[in-house]
Amino acid sequence: MKSTVEHLSPTRVRINVEVPFDELKPSFDRAYKKIAQQVRIPGFRPGKAPARILEARLGRGVVLDEVVNEAIPAKYGEAVSASEQVKPIGRPDIELTELADGDKLTFTAEVDVRPDITLPDLESLSVSVDDVEVTDEQVTEQLDQLRGRFGTLTGVDRPAETDDFVQIDLSASVDGTPVEEATTTGFSYQVGKGGLIEGIDEAIVGLSAGESKTFTTKLVAGEYADRDAEVTVTVTSVKKRDLPDADDEFAQLASEFDTLDELTADLRERLARMRRMEQVAQARDKVLEAIVEATEVPLPESVVQAEVDSRLHDAVHAFDHDEDKFAEFLGSQGRSREEFDAEARADAEKSVKTRLVLDALADAKEVSVNDQELTERIIFQAQQYGMAPDEFVKRIQQAGQLGTIYADVRRTKALVAAVRAATVSDSSGNVVDLAELFGPEDGAEDEAAEASDSAQASDSAEGTEQSEVTEQSEVTEQSEASGADKPASTSA
Repeated sequence: MKSTVEHLSPTRVRINVEVPFDELKPSFDRAYKKIAQQVRIPGFRPGKAPARILEARLGRGVVLDEVVNEAIPAKYGEAVSASEQVKPIGRPDIELTELADGDKLTFTAEVDVRPDITLPDLESLSVSVDDVEVTDEQVTEQLDQLRGRFGTLTGVDRPAETDDFVQIDLSASVDGTPVEEATTTGFSYQVGKGGLIEGIDEAIVGLSAGESKTFTTKLVAGEYADRDAEVTVTVTSVKKRDLPDADDEFAQLASEFDTLDELTADLRERLARMRRMEQVAQARDKVLEAIVEATEVPLPESVVQAEVDSRLHDAVHAFDHDEDKFAEFLGSQGRSREEFDAEARADAEKSVKTRLVLDALADAKEVSVNDQELTERIIFQAQQYGMAPDEFVKRIQQAGQLGTIYADVRRTKALVAAVRAATVSDSSGNVVDLAELFGPEDGAEDEAAEASDSAQASDSAEGTEQSEVTEQSEVTEQSEASGADKPASTSA
């Protein structure tokens, strides 16, 4: 087989392939066998008809079509593997250019490739992150949250106040039509907690058991999403929460410590640990941003367009692919479809550029991923989706996403290497010793990637800091464990 590569642009090549017919013999053998299994010829058992009989009955063209359909993808793969300069991304556009029976098969394949990228000097990069600062107020807040876990509820005969626990009945209507999904009874709610319906806290405060109030709000989900609704809330009971005293007895009840001072010191240390993880997240994001901004990257159009199409599909999918409903939703936000499309393309271009830069960085650093690292990422993501690891592996294999996860692990490790090389200082001008979190540089890439991924995971979860510190103060070793990965992103 002969193959040559033409560079059509910095991100696209044409591969010309010529295959002599003698190299196609295995493909012909498989084609005859497959066709023989599919046809019934009198006098021959299924699959036993010889090649000359098949060609006489069906024609040579049927056999050649089967050979071409099997051989071209395989030979394309061989041509890519033989060329060190071609790193395809996306699907190739293949065209059969000549089929000379008994002589040769020629075809061309145009495909987008990773462009050559010149990375900046990583050691010249310098970024600033926030100081690690833990205030007494923050420690007290964490202690109060822990006390709340051991609080008791007592019924009170007075109007509801912020932080009270109430039991409520809800009903809603839009233009006089009842909204079933917004109707409930006996719902327990902490006043001021938020996250239920906008305006609910203001309506409840001041109501005693048995009293009701109607207010107007926008629904956020369901058939009447983004429509004004008349919501009636009825309070059926009011309870206040009594917190245990913050003393040594409480420390012994709620933790492994004997004194309140030891407990608060532990809370302070855990908050400081979270702040240090936030520094890792900031360093990671800022170093990546600096590298991307300093790097010229020609973008493969087909990859960008695929990213755009995916984003648009996901956006419209939420509206059952009803373009009119989607346009109405955008209008309610003061945005046009043209503006949304432009934003989607800009985000897609940034995403593709970032992935290409990280891939180039991984190549430059000769980053590899071992089975253990890949397994750990898969297990973590399975936990994120609430699935058993075996089932998750089955799903991603069916979807062809195993390579995506591999690429994400590799990019994470490459970014860790970049953060190590850059200079990271806090707001006070002190150089941040990332080795404290990443571990020694030699032989510690796994730990470094784990620390960076843990920071990413904590970034993506709302309220992680509070729940993490509170839960980790309980008397269990498990409470000290935290996530060490992030969801995989789409691979270029």
